[in-house]
Amino acid sequence: MVSLDRFDTFKAVVEAGSLTAAADLLGQTRAVVSFNLKRLEEELGVTLLTRNTRQLALTDAGERFYQRCLRTLDEARLAIEEARSEHSQLKGTLRITTTVEFALAQVVPALGVFREQHPQLNIHLSTSSTHADLISERFDVAIRLGRMHDSNLRAVQLSTFEIFAVAAPGLVDAVDSLTALELLPALGHGRVPEMTVTDPAGNEHAYEPGNTTIVADNSATLRAFALSGQGVAILPQWLVREDLAAGRLVRLLADHRFAQQGVYALYPNTRHLPLKVRAFIDFMKGWG
Repeated sequence: MVSLDRFDTFKAVVEAGSLTAAADLLGQTRAVVSFNLKRLEEELGVTLLTRNTRQLALTDAGERFYQRCLRTLDEARLAIEEARSEHSQLKGTLRITTTVEFALAQVVPALGVFREQHPQLNIHLSTSSTHADLISERFDVAIRLGRMHDSNLRAVQLSTFEIFAVAAPGLVDAVDSLTALELLPALGHGRVPEMTVTDPAGNEHAYEPGNTTIVADNSATLRAFALSGQGVAILPQWLVREDLAAGRLVRLLADHRFAQQGVYALYPNTRHLPLKVRAFIDFMKGWG
């Protein structure tokens, strides 16, 4: 059986560009590195690198083997991490991306408690109205709201929340039907094009406002427009809870129910879920 240590040696040689540089990186002598590399090639029965006095170059077989080495070493490290997890603290950096408003309302308070449980884990939290590319931007996990569409990412539902039609008190006195609601000036979310609403009899309808005066790309901005009396906004209950209690906004058509929205944790489609990501997802499932 080929030793994983020789995988690591081969990876170091490829990435360092020379036997000498790889030896320095590994804390070994050049002779040991050269020996392990030759033994690896003998055990595999293929030439992985061509050598001359100036440089090393991967053969075609070497290039394919290098890519497999990366995956194998990553899986081995994850397996070791999982085996040790019961007796160790989470370490390193957890990179999270979500929206500004959800970060302020839910993620920041949750992380305060999560970090108390895992003080050696660093957090990098990025907020944006657009969906980040988890792979190219190297995020461990994204928290997204609404309804999930097909994706090459794995998704875990953390919770659900209600959304309400709200407006400033001075905009309208009362609304007694979905048709009346749809005639009011509407504030639209650029990434939520369609919504459904269920009436008191249990019938489902599409919500189709006829006069969308303003469109914004995040709920916090729509809330600000609603507070200033610019129109009706469909907003998360957790975002407008205090405004409703204080009378700054009123809920319209309270006997109707808009379709519940989900809170999802998304992460790259890898064979092994890193321990820090799993711990964070499990924590967020129980939060709130």
